Amino acid sequence: MKITFLGATRTVTGSNFLVEGAGKKFLVDCGMWQGKAEQEMENSQEFEFNPSEIDFMLLTHAHIDHSGRIPKLYNEGFRNKVYAHKATCDLCTLMLPDSGHIQETEVEWKNKKRKRKGEESIEPIYTAEDALRCLEIFEPVQYDQIIEITPEIHVRFNDAGHMLGSSIIEVWVKEGNKETKTVFTGDIGNNDIPLLSPPTMIEDTDFLVMESTYGSRLHMRNDEKAQIFLNVVSETLDNGGTVVIPSFAVGRTQEILYEINKLKDEYGDEEEFRRKYKTIMKAPVYVDSPLAISATEVFRENMELFDEDTKEEIMRGDNPLEFPGLKFTKTADESKALNEDQTPSIIISASGMCEVGRIKHHLKHNLWNPKSTILFVGYQAPGTLGYNIVNGARTVKIFGEEIAVNARIEYIEGYSGHADQELLMNCIYSYIKKPKHIFLVHGEPESQDVLADKIEEDAKIGVTIPEFGETYELNDEIVMTHKIERRVNKTIKSEILQRLGKLKDELKDMEIYVNQDLQDDNLRDEDIFRISEKIKDLEKQILNVIEG
Repeated sequence: MKITFLGATRTVTGSNFLVEGAGKKFLVDCGMWQGKAEQEMENSQEFEFNPSEIDFMLLTHAHIDHSGRIPKLYNEGFRNKVYAHKATCDLCTLMLPDSGHIQETEVEWKNKKRKRKGEESIEPIYTAEDALRCLEIFEPVQYDQIIEITPEIHVRFNDAGHMLGSSIIEVWVKEGNKETKTVFTGDIGNNDIPLLSPPTMIEDTDFLVMESTYGSRLHMRNDEKAQIFLNVVSETLDNGGTVVIPSFAVGRTQEILYEINKLKDEYGDEEEFRRKYKTIMKAPVYVDSPLAISATEVFRENMELFDEDTKEEIMRGDNPLEFPGLKFTKTADESKALNEDQTPSIIISASGMCEVGRIKHHLKHNLWNPKSTILFVGYQAPGTLGYNIVNGARTVKIFGEEIAVNARIEYIEGYSGHADQELLMNCIYSYIKKPKHIFLVHGEPESQDVLADKIEEDAKIGVTIPEFGETYELNDEIVMTHKIERRVNKTIKSEILQRLGKLKDELKDMEIYVNQDLQDDNLRDEDIFRISEKIKDLEKQILNVIEG
């Protein structure tokens, strides 16, 4: 049995693994690359395999970085089954066509610019119509059922607790007299995510392919993050500002509101808490995403997946997906009207990393305003607009316009749908039969390196952090048999032009920062001299390039 790692290698996007065994080739996930421009270029590249030769696919969950290239796979000849949990299938019927629509819109905008430059137009990776067609090959399954794909290959989907329908997948492959079991975790959720059940603990496996998004970090306790959310939102509303929450997942935001509702039982007698709680409950809460309206319906149709406490509340008539002041904006005109309304409010809008969708319009209208708050409640991949804002950018470019970041920026990391280091280690410790070897995927290098060291030191299990295109033979000894070199469609010339564009933006940023420093009355003479010398050095380097 062999695994080739074709995505989510030393990064958190583009999840895609090719497995070969028992005479079959199959995929686990086929996600889009998101974030850095060079990564997103991968989405339009040819697959490193022939799609028509793939016998079946296993999909861990509906998030686009795991499912987003399935329509492309279908367009290029794949016609066999995609096995996924029923709720994942339901969500993909919404998310994949939406992804196709976003790509059509983005390409239309890019082609207008290309036409003005006299360049040829480009095509979207796939359209909304393409995405609708690919849905015919989805095969819904339930948790805890062992499914026979072939007499030699069996699989079982288990609740990963990451999002509705997310799965940890067990795969048994029999070759001759030997059976090998491999577990693919997909994305593992937090133990304490409201609404959802905790991740399933698996008892045994030979090999483990595990995510590592927060492999170097610990999340804050749930009561702490709910209290922080309460304080941030109420202070912004009291100040007459708007709270903008970048997030696709309606469930994520309602998890927060659900937690605040529970805080009422703990702090309900405190006058200050009652005031803050009342402030939030009086404010209009807008879910500005047509997709989110349908997604909420999917949540309602799959309530059997909720945790026991939530089920009991539903039985009592207290639906956690409904609360006072909740409003959905369906049309573009309704969305635009939100930015003209001066009433303090909460706006939840896609996408979570601020790369596409209506969120960019809300950022454009609120980032400059010191009264407003941009509240992040999910992971921000490097290279995305959300990442830049969270990490202190003083200005950002939105729709070609430079926007000053004057708003309050908050990031409540504990609301991430991903397990932290402690839970990832607990998942490993839960195995009665320890894995022979662990492959870490879906994580940035720093998180993976820290987690790998901890696993090897504490759990005494060997760890590999695969690079893109590496193939490993799963035997008693892990052997890398070969490596595919990544094909990126860019020339040295285009890379130079990209770097020049980036340098131009950085020079603008430098001008802003230096001017701010020079206006500081407390700046010492030696500080001014040091700034001057650094600018002289930079000037020499630029002249060397020009003269060379």
